[in-house]
Amino acid sequence: MRTKPSDKLKSDGWKIVDTTGFLSLVGPLWQRMVGDAPEYALITEDKHHNRRGLVQGGVIMTFADRACGMTARFVSGKPTLATVQLDTHFVEAGKIGETLITRPRVVRSTRSLIFITTEVTVDRRCIAMANGVFKILKNES
Repeated sequence: MRTKPSDKLKSDGWKIVDTTGFLSLVGPLWQRMVGDAPEYALITEDKHHNRRGLVQGGVIMTFADRACGMTARFVSGKPTLATVQLDTHFVEAGKIGETLITRPRVVRSTRSLIFITTEVTVDRRCIAMANGVFKILKNES
């Protein structure tokens, strides 16, 4: 009997991230901490396919953006950030049913900007690379 991807993630210590809005349509998004660094996962489903039957590039970009943004919020301790820029390079196609993993890494952090890089992988295959800049916003009251 094959193990479902979600059962495998759970057994490896992943937990579903609470999301609302657009991200709830894309997800569920999974997260776990490895040491002091967050990792994120997305199990691709039929709803993620493009016209060729592969994972839609916009899904990969959304996944990278959200993971980098959550990492920026985590390292800054600030509740409100905005994506200023996200550069994405597609390296290889993702297939429906595969689990995408990303491990964002902070390159530099200033008082107002956080620079992050990440690779989106499936097993040992890099399918995309992304670099993001995130602006720390003033708390809205």
